[in-house]
Amino acid sequence: MLSDRPTKLVPPVLARMAAWSGCLILVGVVVYFIVQAIARLAFVALPVAIALLLTALLFPLTNSLRNAGMRPIYATWITMLVALAVLAGTGWLVGARASEEFPNLVEQVQETARSVQEWLIQGPLHLRQTQITGYVDEFAAMLNAQRTAITGTVLSAGAVAVEVLASIVLLLFVTFFLLKDGDRIWSWFLKAFGGVAPRVDRAGRAAWATLSHYVQGTVAVAAVHGLIMGIVLAGMGVPLWAPLAVLIFFASFIPIVGIFFAGTVATLVTLGAKGLVYALIFLGILIVEQQLENHVLQPLIVGRALNFHPLAIILVLAIGGILAGIAGAAVAVPVAAVIYRALPELRHRPPELPPGHDAASTGGEPPPPGPGEAGPPRDAFEARDQPHGAAEPGGRSAGPIAIEPTDDKRGGDTE
Repeated sequence: MLSDRPTKLVPPVLARMAAWSGCLILVGVVVYFIVQAIARLAFVALPVAIALLLTALLFPLTNSLRNAGMRPIYATWITMLVALAVLAGTGWLVGARASEEFPNLVEQVQETARSVQEWLIQGPLHLRQTQITGYVDEFAAMLNAQRTAITGTVLSAGAVAVEVLASIVLLLFVTFFLLKDGDRIWSWFLKAFGGVAPRVDRAGRAAWATLSHYVQGTVAVAAVHGLIMGIVLAGMGVPLWAPLAVLIFFASFIPIVGIFFAGTVATLVTLGAKGLVYALIFLGILIVEQQLENHVLQPLIVGRALNFHPLAIILVLAIGGILAGIAGAAVAVPVAAVIYRALPELRHRPPELPPGHDAASTGGEPPPPGPGEAGPPRDAFEARDQPHGAAEPGGRSAGPIAIEPTDDKRGGDTE
């Protein structure tokens, strides 16, 4: 009876709150160490995360080639070569346009500066030339004072260049094998979960569907956004309109913050090249187009793959930016969307299962397949390649992480 006395002294509400607090503290500690590990392995974690995004974008092409009867290795190589060709062609176009139009931009900026100087002298401010020269000299002195910091930043960026190059190689390597062997890698990964593998499989499928929908929809929206803004800039005669359009395209992958940054750069270039009136016109068109994108195009194309409140998006972007800079902000939102969609599947237990049914009830292993069911999934490192459409009867492919649906039956879960 003595063991019961402390329990009676604690109110039930306080006991439940203490239990919840302990669980939250434990989860917080685990999350903290996971975040610290990811931060220390940023040059590995970020390429893997970006490789997943690229795989979600490129897999439809690989899947189409496989369904046409092409071997996975050839379909993957063609997909990678097409992606690299598009990237190289875009880089060449941007570089060629930039080298051709940059001198014109310098001339227009100088002309705009002279016009502003005349307005400051002859306009309502009635500044003197000596005052303007003094302001320019102060600005130059401020830049000279920061020269050491700027030089150190450039040198540190050069030191990081080798690590960035290694990360790019890792990114291409991971993308290649996710496109080629993603289904077998996922099947091998599920073997570690025993009787709960079907539930993990459902969560993985939901996460992959969300990621694919988000990436493909975001690319479509960003392409429309960059194309419209490029046409507007070209119609105004703004130099460097092609590089600015590409900048707007890539910035659109970072919700809210990205378009704010790219729009500011494009507006400043328009201001320097064409003057205040053109800059205000471009800014107005940008705001209207952005509102149409947010309220019409984004819900129509992306749909509910990213049904987050703007405050949640800002907080997720801030966390990603703090942990991994620009790259972290770029992948933070899709990662949050994937986790948000996968968690309900992990919590869900089909109603037909008894409450105590888990891996322990089957000895930690799924029951053997019934008559007519396929055997265990292929090992991830089997050396056989076959066309994507040549799977076993009853198999399905929902993406690079697909496995045979009979795994659900072996684990006792049904979709």
